[in-house]
Amino acid sequence: MKIGLISDTHSHLEDGVFHHFKNCDEIWHAGDIGTIELLHQLESFKPTRAVWGNIDGHKIREACPENQFLNIEGKRILITHIAGKPPGYTTRVKVMISRYRPHILICGHSHILKVQNDQKNNLLFINPGAAGIQGFHKIKTLLRFEIEQGRIFNMEVIELGKRGSLT
Repeated sequence: MKIGLISDTHSHLEDGVFHHFKNCDEIWHAGDIGTIELLHQLESFKPTRAVWGNIDGHKIREACPENQFLNIEGKRILITHIAGKPPGYTTRVKVMISRYRPHILICGHSHILKVQNDQKNNLLFINPGAAGIQGFHKIKTLLRFEIEQGRIFNMEVIELGKRGSLT
C-alpha cells in the first residue's frame, strides 16, 4: 500500500499534492486541515483518512476523529494531531501508546518534519511537517511511503517550495 502523508494544510492545498500523490493508494492527513472543502478535495481524489487538529472547527471534527487506529499490512498505526515527540509525548499519547502499542505513530502540529525510531516505545515516529502556508516552517513538506507485509519502505520527503510561495 502506497501512502501519501500530509499535515497542517491550514486551508491551503497545493496543486503539487495531487501530482505527488497520484500513485498513492490512500492519503493520510494528520490534522489542522482548515476547511471541510479541503478535506472533500482530498477525499474526491483518493481514499483519505484524517484526524482533526487544534485549528479545525466543528465541521471537520464531525467528519474526522481525533485519533485513527489502523492495522495496515501487519502494522498497528496511530494517527493523532498533537503527540509531542520522542521521548516527550503528551500524557494522552503516552496512554494510547501503552494501550495500543503502535508500530507507527503519526502526528502533525509542530510543523517540523521528523522521522525517528523511538527505541524506548518500539515504534517509528513520523511527522510530515507542514504543507500549508501558515506557520513558522520554511519549506512546505509531504511524505510518501509504502507499507507491505509488515515493512515500511521507500520513505520519501517531498518539498513543495518555500512557505510563502505557491507552487
